[in-house]
Amino acid sequence: MNYKTQSNWREIQRFLPKEFQLELDNEPSEERWQWGGHKIHLDCFRNPRSEAKVILFHGVGTNGRQMSTILGSPLFKCGFETIAIDMPEYGMTRVAFGELVTYDDWVQAGSDLIDAELDKDGRPIVLYGLSAGGMLAWHVAALNKKVKGIVGMTFLDQQEQQVRDETALNFLMSRIGVPLTHLAAKTPLAALRMPMSLASKMSALVNNKAALKACLRDKTSAGKWVTMKFLSSLTTYKPVVEPEAFDICPILLTQPEKDSWTPLHLSELFLKRVNRVPKKVVMLEHAGHYPIEQPGLTQMCDAVVDFIHSCRLA
Repeated sequence: MNYKTQSNWREIQRFLPKEFQLELDNEPSEERWQWGGHKIHLDCFRNPRSEAKVILFHGVGTNGRQMSTILGSPLFKCGFETIAIDMPEYGMTRVAFGELVTYDDWVQAGSDLIDAELDKDGRPIVLYGLSAGGMLAWHVAALNKKVKGIVGMTFLDQQEQQVRDETALNFLMSRIGVPLTHLAAKTPLAALRMPMSLASKMSALVNNKAALKACLRDKTSAGKWVTMKFLSSLTTYKPVVEPEAFDICPILLTQPEKDSWTPLHLSELFLKRVNRVPKKVVMLEHAGHYPIEQPGLTQMCDAVVDFIHSCRLA
C-alpha cells in the first residue's frame, strides 16, 4: 500500500503540465505515522533548511499524492518542506480494523500532526487545503491554534444550506439525502457505504473529461466509497470557535477561475464572517476545481510562496 506501486496517480498526473509531473527521481518520500490505531500515510518533501513547513490537506475527491503533484513538489523546489497527509479512508492510509472514520477524526488528526511536527524541530507551519480540505485547514487551525497561516482552495461551510445545495449531486440529495445520512449514522446502517460521486458534484472535479475519468477510476480519491457515518459527520461538525471569533492567523483563498463545483461566492459566505485576521483572494486563471491548467497552477504556487513570506513566521 504505497504510491510506488499504485498506478492511478501516475495516470492522473499525465494531464498536468510537464513541469508539475513527478519523475522517479523526484517523488516524495513515503512515511507512516501511527495515529489512533490507523497507519496514516504521509507524502513528504523534507528540507531541514527550510524556514517553514507546509502541511497539505486533500478534499473528498483527491488524496495526498495529488496534493504533492500540484503544490507539494513546486513548494519544495521553492525551498519549503511539505507534508501531504492521506486522511483516514483516503489514499494509502490504512484504517484500524472495525473503525468507522468521521470528519471529526480528520480534524483531530490534522491538529495532532501539527503537534508532532512542531515537537520535531519547532519550525513554523502553514496549512493548505484543496476543496473540502480548505475548510478542514481552518477547522484544524481553530482547534490547534499553533499555525502561522491558512491557504484554502475554497472554504465550504457545510453548515450553510446554500453550500450543501450547490455542492451536492443535486437538490434531492441535499434536502433529503443529507438528513437520511444523519438517521442512518445512528443505526447499524452507519457502516453502509456509497460513492462520493453520488453524494457530491464529483463530475465537476476537473474540467477535462478524460482527466475526470482517470480520477473517478481511483478508488483512493474521486472514486472513493465512504460510510454514512462519515457523510453525516461532514455536514454536522461544529468548529471550536465561530468564524467571527477566529484570530489565529491570516487566510489566503486561491480560487480557481473556472471552478464549476465551488465558485467564489460559496467561499465568500464564510470569509465575510472572518474579520479579525488579514484575508486575501487570488484568482487562478483558466483553472478548474482540481487545477490542472496553466497559468492557474503557477499562479497558485506563486501566491502561496508570497503568502508564506508575508506570514509572521517567528
